[in-house]
Amino acid sequence: MIELIDLWKTYRLRGRETHVARGLNARFETGRSVALLGRNGAGKSSLLRMIAGTMDPDHGQIVSDGSISWPVGFSGSFHGDMTGAQNTTFIARVYGVDTAELREIVADFAELGQHFHQPVRTYSSGMKSRLAFGVSMGIKFDTYLVDEVTAVGDASFRRKSEELFQARMRDSSAVVVTHSMDLVNRICDQVAVLEQGHLTFYDNVEEGLEAHKANLL
Repeated sequence: MIELIDLWKTYRLRGRETHVARGLNARFETGRSVALLGRNGAGKSSLLRMIAGTMDPDHGQIVSDGSISWPVGFSGSFHGDMTGAQNTTFIARVYGVDTAELREIVADFAELGQHFHQPVRTYSSGMKSRLAFGVSMGIKFDTYLVDEVTAVGDASFRRKSEELFQARMRDSSAVVVTHSMDLVNRICDQVAVLEQGHLTFYDNVEEGLEAHKANLL
């Protein structure tokens, strides 16, 4: 369970305000795969980062009774001068998992070849995302935060990503940011729509998708 309690977050740029959260009170229940939808710039990725603890709200708090991943599509935590293998080893030690096992999982999944042993600063954005997805899915979390990661790579790699994600969802929860409505229908059982700093939950996925589409008009 993840609970947002009186959460506030506002960006101010060139005199214009963007409200990510305006007194949000919401609960992401255990065992659900929730699609977090909203128009471009609504603050979906920022909300994920606040839930992950990598971004602070202006006010309010987020509480959870389980472990939460970093945003899976976010690769900013990697050290650029370290190789993919070295970054994987470091993260394994931080989270207390077997280093050799995690390296093997990530090397096989991310399909980086020899690049796995080269500095991350030489990676393309897609390669970083594949590394981040592999490392995240290689570690057991109670809740996975996923930010558009299944859009990375070719069709074969996207299918493999989705299969691995669905395997993890047998025992974990997820909050998924995506622009793919087909993906929402395949992997999510609940929709949360973020609009002007407010979050509305829909247990009926189709109803949630229609509400999101209406906001885009």
